Amino acid sequence: MFLPFFDSLRKANVPVSLREYLTFLEAVSAGLVTYDMTGFYYLARAAMVKDERHIDRFDRAFAAAFEGLDSISAEQVLEAVDLPAEWLEKLAEKHLSAQEKAEIEALGGFDKLMETLKERLKEQQGRHQGGNKWIGTAGTSPFGAYGYNPEGIRIGQDTSRHQRAVKVWDKREFRNLDGDTELGTRNIKVALKRLRQWVRDGAHEELDLDGTIRATAEHGYLDVQTRPERRNAVKLLLFLDVGGSMDPHIQVVEELFSAARAEFKHLEYYYFHNCLYEGVWRDNRRRWEAQTPTWEVLNTYGPDYKCIFVGDAAMSPYEVAYPGGANEHWNPESGQVWLERARAQWPANLWINPVREAHWQYTQSTQMIRQIFESQMVPMTLEGIDQGMKSLVRG
Repeated sequence: MFLPFFDSLRKANVPVSLREYLTFLEAVSAGLVTYDMTGFYYLARAAMVKDERHIDRFDRAFAAAFEGLDSISAEQVLEAVDLPAEWLEKLAEKHLSAQEKAEIEALGGFDKLMETLKERLKEQQGRHQGGNKWIGTAGTSPFGAYGYNPEGIRIGQDTSRHQRAVKVWDKREFRNLDGDTELGTRNIKVALKRLRQWVRDGAHEELDLDGTIRATAEHGYLDVQTRPERRNAVKLLLFLDVGGSMDPHIQVVEELFSAARAEFKHLEYYYFHNCLYEGVWRDNRRRWEAQTPTWEVLNTYGPDYKCIFVGDAAMSPYEVAYPGGANEHWNPESGQVWLERARAQWPANLWINPVREAHWQYTQSTQMIRQIFESQMVPMTLEGIDQGMKSLVRG
């Protein structure tokens, strides 16, 4: 019965195996979800999706496999009105507010609603639009599509307008989690979590729930156990390119910075323009009068820091290779020299490029910096960030 669904998942490149499919069938056979399409969706997703990056693909496959289940004809409605009352009650609990359910009860409850639907279907001939009685569209009748009525039944409507019958798989809230999609703040947090390493240290104590349960069971009385608070042990140093060709990428860089600040307690950051030179800064409004010597940064943060450069790497090749090549000031030493010093000081390093990887080959400076970083350059996609975090963990 569900083989076409399984086939749709495989065609959508959702890595579902026979094991997950059999688990799904077992859950369905056990009656974990009954008369609930949304519950069925979540059950299938829980059983057959192992990585949240594949949720959007799953949603599309689910929509394709079960398309049309909520767009039913009048004849099908007549056949469906004998559905068990508990199904309708569960649907009401899911989609109706307390006020709306009270209104339905005041009109005679679901029995009256379904009885009226049968009568309307028998009386009505042809399509009807507007109004408040016949089954149709854009009206206030309880039956039809593209209208509004608090006790309505949706018939033949592709999408929801009042969020009373939204199909969660059509909302596709996880569409930005696909591995090839550019990131937003939420998605970057997902990718950065791979880099986090936790240790237990410090004087602060937190409740050890598992230890408390175990000690209480052993002693026969409540024995509260505590443990040192778990702290994020990763130290992260960010160098962010600003200005010029980075202007179109301001939003995504801001999102990366916001996500990093939320995920890491030990975070330091500096700005640079195009390439790393002898000075960096923290405040872009005071970039000329309040610069920090790069040598000072190199001597301040130890090699235990993970170092990430964020920039499009698009500039004149002279800015990378030659003294005096910078376009805003005279640089006594080339950008390549400073980048190599940074990589030597922080062996776990990475360059994140917001430009699509397919375009890197057209910029000579991008190829030069990629070579300096020994191919440790990744695109700003979920897959790219995930790959970069893996390399930093190994480093």
